[in-house]
Amino acid sequence: MKLSKASQLLFLFPLLVVTAAQAQEGMLSLEMLYHPTKKEKFDTTPLTPLTWDAQNRLIETQSKDGVVQQFVVNPATWDKQVLSLDGNILAMMTAAGIPEKEARAQIDKLTPHIKPDLKSYLFTYKNDLWLLDLQQGKVKELTHTPDQAEDEAILSPDLQSVAYLKGNDIYLTDIATATEKRLTTGGNETTFNGRLDWVYMEEIYGRGKLRAFWWAPDSKKIAYLSFDESKVPVYTLSGDHVQPIKSEHTRYPKAGDPNPEVKLGVVDMSGQTSWTENPYAGKETLIVQVGWTPDGKLLASWQDRVQTWLDLRLYDAQYRSRQLLRESSPAWVERLPLPQFLKDGSFVWESDRTGHHHLYRYDQHYQLKGAITKGDWDIRSVYGVDEAKGKVFFAANERNPIGNDVYAVSLDGSKLHRLTTESGTHNARWNRAYTHFIDSWSSLKQPPRQALFNADGASLKLVDDVGVPEKMQGLKLAKVTQQQVKSRDGFLMESLLFLPPDFDPKKKYPVYQHLYSGPMASQVVDRWNNNLLYHFLAQQGYIVWIMDNRSASNKGLVSAWPIHKKLGQLELQDQLDGLDWLRKQGWADMDRIALNGWSYGGYMTSYAMTHSKAWKIGFVGAPVTDYRLYDSVYTERYMGLPKDNAEGYDKGSVLKAVKDLSGKIMIMHGTMDDNVHPQNTIMFIDELIKNGKDYSLQLYPGAGHGPRGDWVVWSQQKAKWEFLRNNL
Repeated sequence: MKLSKASQLLFLFPLLVVTAAQAQEGMLSLEMLYHPTKKEKFDTTPLTPLTWDAQNRLIETQSKDGVVQQFVVNPATWDKQVLSLDGNILAMMTAAGIPEKEARAQIDKLTPHIKPDLKSYLFTYKNDLWLLDLQQGKVKELTHTPDQAEDEAILSPDLQSVAYLKGNDIYLTDIATATEKRLTTGGNETTFNGRLDWVYMEEIYGRGKLRAFWWAPDSKKIAYLSFDESKVPVYTLSGDHVQPIKSEHTRYPKAGDPNPEVKLGVVDMSGQTSWTENPYAGKETLIVQVGWTPDGKLLASWQDRVQTWLDLRLYDAQYRSRQLLRESSPAWVERLPLPQFLKDGSFVWESDRTGHHHLYRYDQHYQLKGAITKGDWDIRSVYGVDEAKGKVFFAANERNPIGNDVYAVSLDGSKLHRLTTESGTHNARWNRAYTHFIDSWSSLKQPPRQALFNADGASLKLVDDVGVPEKMQGLKLAKVTQQQVKSRDGFLMESLLFLPPDFDPKKKYPVYQHLYSGPMASQVVDRWNNNLLYHFLAQQGYIVWIMDNRSASNKGLVSAWPIHKKLGQLELQDQLDGLDWLRKQGWADMDRIALNGWSYGGYMTSYAMTHSKAWKIGFVGAPVTDYRLYDSVYTERYMGLPKDNAEGYDKGSVLKAVKDLSGKIMIMHGTMDDNVHPQNTIMFIDELIKNGKDYSLQLYPGAGHGPRGDWVVWSQQKAKWEFLRNNL
């Protein structure tokens, strides 16, 4: 399950008409925020597009009228010199026969990816692959099958070939001759060669990422996963929103169902596949990472089905493997990045073994030398290793639990050095020499900034300081406070309050509470947000309350492990502790609290409304109502198999507690949700009816897990606001 956009409230229609005088007084309306044709934009100014090339030059990219122009920026003077090798891409595309309108659309997609040291770019036009060759100054069509789409295309490291998927097999096209070759065979409805199935895409490799093949460094081989889906149950989404019906059939393993059977192979350029051995014959496993060492050896990470361990394996020339290391934990092990190898064959490894995400050094014999970082904080991302200086650069929350900073540390674990000074959430882009980095950052109170720094963290040039958008400057915004709230056992939970602009602590205010609550998925983040929904609600006299229970706080897996095999129970306990803190403040009307959540948040809202009496109304978006109904990989990571944890599944079930529903609920769901299936809502409604419980329902025809489209959102939010006003 992945974090979906939070559902947002809108006004009743009579409140949508706001006069110019009212707007000038700094008041917001839902029409200003969400109306499909009348909404206003409150976005900050985009940051200057800056990157580094292979020669460690700072490059600024501009695009206008189909001409992508790049400049070398002098970091000392900020003088800019035109890179003459750039050309008029629009002219290249139209010369190749692509109409100007379509060419401009392609250029808009390509521009953010163009770098001076990379001359070849792939794009798709009318179901065929095309190559933009900036070195030759031309555009070339590589495939000629408009009746069959190619996807997940990727150039070989030597830029001489492109591999891609056509149907459920891998194909190869030689760029010089534009000749196509089929590398794998047998791909069909239940056999996926090089293409991820639904559950691997959603829960392991990342939503929207379907490519399950990886070029070897020498461009002579491709590693790929092959999936046998034949035993995975089929789930049907009925496309009743159109005529004729457009139903979708997805192989989707629910908790305890058969998973796809997966094997790892390597195919050469002649189409010959060598299959790797299965080191866990007879056991159910997952292959969660695949890649290559710099010298061309195959690597893969394997996990057991319920993800209590992770093995990193290295393959020899005959594709037999040896285990380099094993990770395990008291609960579950997260998927980890592949190691970063150094020139001497040693490597840096990321691990959660202590309950916090840190770096470890292994020697060339794959033996642990020691921890590079340690402490009650977590590394968020690793930027790279400067071997010459013996340093690792990374982002971590060592100073700020709800943000991150940029750090350097020696490979032996000494000299930890924070390179950023301003608090917030930082995103650094280092040059290859690790002498300079561009940092873009923001905070809850600071709009985005961007600056150039040297390797010691000294600021050399403030490039962008966009400030509060002009349209926001005259608004009566909520007072935003960030505070830590102690749970009953002393854990510090992070929270946000949005207080009305005219807040009076002597008054009582109704509360609108938003949550997500899913493992390691924090909502309280020290980052700028242009979403004015909560400010609007505050203007209307609501206090907005957001609090991350400990398992959602992203403060290390050690904070999430306690929920293992008992989803729902401890999350609710923490949220109730948060309400105890809110009660003690004196200005919250504890009899008028609304709870809102989508996806895992929808689950927690429905769980809270059926397992406590603390909330008066609940907005239940796309909820899992019993984890026996959700996918195997996500659910079993946290709950184990249903047959081994029946009590945990029962105690975490909403369906089994409907008789205890307290308060009023509005249920919302897209009818084509392939993630949290509508079955969850239908079975929930069935139990509500059987137990004599009232409910409100909003269905979104044809919508997926996160309803999209201006009119859909408009309809949803008007209904939510009406429900809020009528029932809170």
